[in-house]
Amino acid sequence: MTAPKPTLNFAPLGMRLTHAASYVGVSTGKFNGWVKDGRMPKPFKVDGIVLWDRNDIDIAFSELRDEDNQYDGVDPEFTKLLEEI
Repeated sequence: MTAPKPTLNFAPLGMRLTHAASYVGVSTGKFNGWVKDGRMPKPFKVDGIVLWDRNDIDIAFSELRDEDNQYDGVDPEFTKLLEEI
């Protein structure tokens, strides 16, 4: 019988793709796109395991926010949908 994996109550320092994407709140496809266009860091390999450094992700995510990307809380599509009801 295999022992169950422990549940982590913290973000590990090294993260595989699914955890890295989940950490920033996006799908793996979106995260890969951000890596490809340079908005997220590239991974590195340790013993053949592809990992992202959580600290590098934190820095890159903070840099995504600039004055042009501030969310004002109003989604035009949602507002339009409400007006149609």
